[in-house]
Amino acid sequence: MSNNNSICNNARLIDPALQPDDNFIFGWIGPEAGRRWSELTQFIAAHYPDVFEIKWLYGGKKHGWYLRYKKSRSFCSFFPEQGQFQVLLVFGAKEQQKVAAMLPELKSHVRSDYQRATTHHDGRWVIILVDSDEVAADIKRLLMLKRKPKVGTPK
Repeated sequence: MSNNNSICNNARLIDPALQPDDNFIFGWIGPEAGRRWSELTQFIAAHYPDVFEIKWLYGGKKHGWYLRYKKSRSFCSFFPEQGQFQVLLVFGAKEQQKVAAMLPELKSHVRSDYQRATTHHDGRWVIILVDSDEVAADIKRLLMLKRKPKVGTPK
């Protein structure tokens, strides 16, 4: 894959014929974001082994390629962008009550991202730019709120 405007729009990967692979993603999002991407995907693999279907999906020219973790419903999705990435979490009604109780404990902009998020018929859609280690830590806490880890409790 080449990094040119024919495959990206607003820094998203939009060519439906060019499904990304790990090597391309790490080059596209950069070393710091790549480290956080690895940290979060390894967290999911370690604490939820063999739980989720992990699949690259194409969301059209607006959203481009994204990596989805899903069992019966979506757990989370990773949206790679040039120099960064975002994580989408959808919280149902019961989960929203738990998140509301946890909000004061979150240490990053995740709190305001959650408060600004739009609620749809299937839940509150929270899009989080993973731009610091604090954000990655808050995302891990939210993932554990969405689903109890199958293996171990993280530090």
